[in-house]
Amino acid sequence: MKKSMKSMKKFTVLLLLVAMLGTLALSGCGSPAQEPAPEEPEAPAEQEANGEEPAEEASALVLPEPRQPKFASEEIEGDFMTVWAEHYADHMREVTEGTYDVTVYPYGTLGDTRDINELAQLGVVEYVFTDFAWISAFVPEAQVLALHYLWPDERTVETMDWVVRNGEFMGVLEEAFRRNGLVPLSLMFEGWQTITSNRPIETVEDLNGLKVRVMGSALLVEDYLAYGAAPTPMNYGEIYGGLQTNLIDGQVNPIFAIRSMNFYEVQDYLTDIYAEPFTGIPTVNMQFFDSLPPEVQQEMRDWWIDAIIPAGEWINEKHEEDLAYMMEQRPDIVYHEITGPEQEAFIENALPVYDKFLEIGGPQAEEILEVLLKDIENAKTELGIE
Repeated sequence: MKKSMKSMKKFTVLLLLVAMLGTLALSGCGSPAQEPAPEEPEAPAEQEANGEEPAEEASALVLPEPRQPKFASEEIEGDFMTVWAEHYADHMREVTEGTYDVTVYPYGTLGDTRDINELAQLGVVEYVFTDFAWISAFVPEAQVLALHYLWPDERTVETMDWVVRNGEFMGVLEEAFRRNGLVPLSLMFEGWQTITSNRPIETVEDLNGLKVRVMGSALLVEDYLAYGAAPTPMNYGEIYGGLQTNLIDGQVNPIFAIRSMNFYEVQDYLTDIYAEPFTGIPTVNMQFFDSLPPEVQQEMRDWWIDAIIPAGEWINEKHEEDLAYMMEQRPDIVYHEITGPEQEAFIENALPVYDKFLEIGGPQAEEILEVLLKDIENAKTELGIE
């Protein structure tokens, strides 16, 4: 359901009040001045002299004051972003001995996709698991990840891992995010974007006039206009109804979303053109992030970077399972992959959009595109990818 600006403001204000009241409640619980000062612990040497085992030193990640950050996901329970946000929350609780207790909110519990990005920017929620398209309303440079045929269609996860670990891209992306009060922690591969439709797509000409739903990014609109389609941004929760009522002819999402949101029930064709990996960006509010101890900040970054490959393997396995499930449920569905020479016309149409990105991709558009292209080429060289 679309929200009016007035209702959005009421929603945001309400959440801000709830957050503030929670903070006041915590601050009113027990004044240190009312409790006796704790005894000074014995030094390890004194403990050994008394025949006692030295007490274990507290972990550097145990926070002196507990934190309870909120993590908004743009996907439903069981889908990639929510699953891996919950894994992260479990890890942070464990390594901080419960002093950093993250609560994950799946899609719809705190608002729609644009709403939760705005809440993270405002600091009403501390984290958002977003994607390159919806966050582009705040960080236009993130649209560079919407350009088609950037990434190799083999060993894509390894390439992304190399770029994040060794390239210059994340540094430039963080500069752009910080201008808007946010910090990106990693890039996550969530599978290739699949086009669903009620007519077959075998050539680029088959996209002519197709009313296809895309995420809210000006550059994604340009991507599909370049193929002759009629791209239509639409909120995630409205897609099924749009397909069912023929308001739109098709939509673009990774396979796991096509299954979990039941889009396959009202679409006859699934087509992979291997143009655009769906890329998630775990993101944290900048003011909150900068308030944390450096070792906690580093733990956050390390966890999300180390998760790139296992999460990519997880989603690739899920892709196969979900595709098999949908084909079993609807044997009449046609699945088609466009690769090799069949791709050439798509690539030819996609390349002029790179110039469009330089116009609408924000003040660091040229820098971020140049750095990403260089990083991907370096990654391919290091990984031996043709």
